[in-house]
Amino acid sequence: MLTFILRRLGAILLVLLVASFIVYTLTSIGSDPLSDLRGSNAPNREEQIAQRIEKLSLNTPVVIRYFLWLGGASKCLIGQCDLGIAFSRSDQPVTEAVANAANSTIQLVTAATIIAIIVGLTIGILTALRQYSGFDYTVTFLTFIVYSLPIFWIAVLLKEFGAIQFNQFLANPNIPIPVMLVTGLVVGFIFMSILGGGARKRLITFGSAFAATALLLAFLQITNWFASPSIGIVGVIITGLAAAVGVTAISTGLANRRTLYSALIVVAVWAALYQPLQYLFFFVPQGWMLLALYVVAIGVGVGVGLLVGGDGKKEAARTAAIVSFITVFTMVIDRTMLVYEDYLRKIPQSGAIATIGSQTPNLSGDMWFQIMDGFTHLLLPTIALALVSIAAYTRYARSSLLEVMNQDYVRTARAKGLSERTVIVRHALRNALIPIATIIAFDIGALIGGAVITETIFAWKGMGSLFVDGLRRGDVNLVMGFFLVTGVLAVVFNLVADLLYSALDPRIRVS
Repeated sequence: MLTFILRRLGAILLVLLVASFIVYTLTSIGSDPLSDLRGSNAPNREEQIAQRIEKLSLNTPVVIRYFLWLGGASKCLIGQCDLGIAFSRSDQPVTEAVANAANSTIQLVTAATIIAIIVGLTIGILTALRQYSGFDYTVTFLTFIVYSLPIFWIAVLLKEFGAIQFNQFLANPNIPIPVMLVTGLVVGFIFMSILGGGARKRLITFGSAFAATALLLAFLQITNWFASPSIGIVGVIITGLAAAVGVTAISTGLANRRTLYSALIVVAVWAALYQPLQYLFFFVPQGWMLLALYVVAIGVGVGVGLLVGGDGKKEAARTAAIVSFITVFTMVIDRTMLVYEDYLRKIPQSGAIATIGSQTPNLSGDMWFQIMDGFTHLLLPTIALALVSIAAYTRYARSSLLEVMNQDYVRTARAKGLSERTVIVRHALRNALIPIATIIAFDIGALIGGAVITETIFAWKGMGSLFVDGLRRGDVNLVMGFFLVTGVLAVVFNLVADLLYSALDPRIRVS
């Protein structure tokens, strides 16, 4: 393993050297960093041109300039990066400009990537298991439509209906009875298609989903939830119980009682600590507190799993840790919702859902206000990026799982009498994830490079806009700073994909 990693790191270094030389040379030859000064009417124009020529060493041959840049970039290996200055950004150090842009982009793409992977793989697996059903045909039709739509059109629609129209609704929230009924019908048809079964089972599923959805919307309307949203201890318990049942069903199956009990005990522990934690949330609103709380949540889950898990301690600890994290995360969301009304009073002109920028300028308030503000700005661009990725992952997951389900070892597993959950989760799904791991690894590396169109529409100053600005102004140092981050991430995630192969399939060896 170590030999393989060292060999790949050597190849990565060679690839980055060749690629950086090509990008630096082509950018330097194809751009003019003095174009803005040549068109200027300033009386000291010639002096400014001379200063920029000296500052950027433009009198030096391109090859020499590249090696000068490479000398500064190589200092990144010892934590002292020197990537020059970005003249297009008032001589700001490139390292600072790239760090700010990368921070904005990571905020944007992290949530979108996680949502796309979880939702896309889940829908893809469900459509593969329900092949040629009405649900399969409907999802296939919708995914092809979403995948073919241009991202700028999706973003514009989201700004119109997800922000402008929805903000108008939030100003005077009212859910008419016909909307409740239609929503209930749609949800009922979706659940009926997913679960399938005979006519009686389908009818029961449809009726249950319809009634639950309609009653939930009626409850939200009666309690005026949209004007003052909250989850409360009841919502935290319900979410925790749902997570305990769902994660256990996927992880070990509900027949494994010790694992299920471990997950339920974790939910009970955090339900008992709900009120004491409110004092912690109010008096210690710090980022390190949340990080420590998440670590404690995972530790509590692992501890309970090891104590209660019996012979399956490993599976119980893993399941309880996931359920514990989900429960605590729900409590954090609940605390953030408490500042909703105060947050709206501080931004009366913007509305609950923001349409531009990554944050509200000069917003005062503690950590909870900042979390709420970040969420309102992240919501629309995250949905725009996630929708297209969900459509792609759904198709990849479906085709990959269908191919694996027809393999001989899957039929053999069924013939041995293994449960359908074990056959799918332990045997089929694990091998189906191998090609998907490659796609996800490359997508993550590409997304960090910035979603240029999405960032432009939502005025998000990330890596995409940094690259476009540098290329337009002929700022070679800025372009190379972008390349250094995205290039390193691309090759690193390629290495990660190779290592995932051996983790997913024991037959594959990195040697």
